Amino acid sequence: MNKIVIAIDGHSSCGKSTMAKQLASTIGYVYVDTGAMYRAVTLYALRHGMLKGGKIDEAALCRDIEDGKVSVSFQFNQQTGRPDTYLCGERVEDEIRQMEVSNNVSPIAALPFVRSFLTQQQKAMGKDGGIVMDGRDIGTAVFPNAELKIFVTASAEVRAQRRYDELMQKAEADPSAPKPNYAEVLKNVQERDYIDSHREVSPLKKADDALMLDNSNLTREQQSQWLIEQFRKVTGEY
Repeated sequence: MNKIVIAIDGHSSCGKSTMAKQLASTIGYVYVDTGAMYRAVTLYALRHGMLKGGKIDEAALCRDIEDGKVSVSFQFNQQTGRPDTYLCGERVEDEIRQMEVSNNVSPIAALPFVRSFLTQQQKAMGKDGGIVMDGRDIGTAVFPNAELKIFVTASAEVRAQRRYDELMQKAEADPSAPKPNYAEVLKNVQERDYIDSHREVSPLKKADDALMLDNSNLTREQQSQWLIEQFRKVTGEY
């Protein structure tokens, strides 16, 4: 059977990337983290003074994108066995996970010209199948005909705790990294939920033919097993 497209959408910090990476590795598919792509563009805007006081210099960002000054790519990391995100040729995998980027990514991702720019790249990446892609609108806008669509959710409190734990681990490993605050993380999760679900272009929503997965009380092993079962049902591969 030809390799399929697997679209995994859902709320922020619900573990989409982790499960998508694991699934891709298990079945031998390519993994693409579209959230990292939006984070990279956000980091670009921050670095170039296009985000100040909560306001976005849309004209400047749009101009740089149209002029080809913004590039987002992935390179396989031999040590981790996973792809790292690169912005304009620079590895930014760690920088894009910081709270400053998290606090600004949803407004950037809501800009039509940013979504168009990245959606074109995402469609090109998956045109031949054999790909697991996670994000907010993969099953609705990027690959509406994907053979397997998953919509992942969990309570805001559970997602905030997971994000907090992740940031705390990084802070403990790197004394120079800022220490997270749970209340701030929870607020960020709730605000991103609202913005992602209410934006005019490609709002976050479950595709009609997507399977719902609430992983609030599931272990990684349990959700991985569930994903493999869904993959096998669609492909008939055992």
